[in-house]
Amino acid sequence: MNKENERFITLDVFRGMTIFLMIIVNTPGGGAIPYSPLEHAEWHGCTLTDLVFPSFLFAVGNAMSFSMKKFATLPQKKVLFKIGKRTLLIFVVGYLLTWYTTMHFDNGTLVFSDFAQNRLMAVLQRIALCYCIAALMVYYFSTRSVVILSIILLLSYWMMLFIFGEPGIQYTITGNAVRRLDLAVIGERHMYRERGIVFDPEGLLSTIPATVNVLAGYLAGVFIIQKQKTYETVAKLAMAGALLMLMALSWNYFLPMNKKLWTSSYVVYTTGIDLIALGTLFYAIEIKRWKTGVAFFSVFGKNPLFIYVLSNLFLIFLIMKIVPGKVFIDWINEVFFQEIAPGPFGSLLFAISFTLVCWSIGWILDKKRIYIRM
Repeated sequence: MNKENERFITLDVFRGMTIFLMIIVNTPGGGAIPYSPLEHAEWHGCTLTDLVFPSFLFAVGNAMSFSMKKFATLPQKKVLFKIGKRTLLIFVVGYLLTWYTTMHFDNGTLVFSDFAQNRLMAVLQRIALCYCIAALMVYYFSTRSVVILSIILLLSYWMMLFIFGEPGIQYTITGNAVRRLDLAVIGERHMYRERGIVFDPEGLLSTIPATVNVLAGYLAGVFIIQKQKTYETVAKLAMAGALLMLMALSWNYFLPMNKKLWTSSYVVYTTGIDLIALGTLFYAIEIKRWKTGVAFFSVFGKNPLFIYVLSNLFLIFLIMKIVPGKVFIDWINEVFFQEIAPGPFGSLLFAISFTLVCWSIGWILDKKRIYIRM
């Protein structure tokens, strides 16, 4: 196999780990306060859970470093069609999934929210838009230009938050520019509510810096393809990651890290951690041939978006009423998981069990060599 076309198991494992954590975070068991390490920062700050989504965007960029090479031999119209088709597919699936998860039972009748008032932006919709913008940038610009444009996007977003937010409260939940733009363009009916306040953590404006997470993943993938399985690859990934983390921690004094606003300092910080994590995995898996956990996480990594969508579709069973006034997720936690481990740990056990059910579907697909691309 040509070295430039070689696939690295590390990238599947990294992507798989992010999907594993995404599902666990999204499906905590009821009956107790969620396991604290798996909770998002209330506003400013960055927890383990806050690393998951940007890490998946970073992984999307990793995959682009291979797929974009194939586009080099295709006519421009065909490339744009492929990018547009994938963007539309992921966005529409995300939009329908957002509507689907509003389903609930009312006196035994299945009820959905008004489709006309469905939330417009969510996780998959952000992935779609970030992929589209990043793919077009990579296709039309050189690697050096992509780096420069990424820096410009982060600095411009910082300026927009400061200039277009409400003076003095630019980085608060009510005064930020992201919320103001979404209210003007999307409208309150199509937005998420954060602590009772209309605010969407996957807003339109904050998609700009989120795109840089994808571009960073792409650049890391290109670097790995060029340098291959060497100690230089590991060392430079780790050094770049440490430098970005140091820059972000310094920047944090002026622009707080905030996932919900997806601040530029947050992008730099999460990218730094992703580079260090990727370098560590690369060293362990590609150089030292470490096998522990590789097959497990690769199952998630080979069908990532499909398994994520599947996990959301499974929610229909979790909200079914099996006894009057109680849905399945609460019942199974009360009679089983909270009996085994009362409190937050029982909530964690449910989340892990649910994730393993999703993994089993992925394992069957992998055994049959079925890989569903979205």
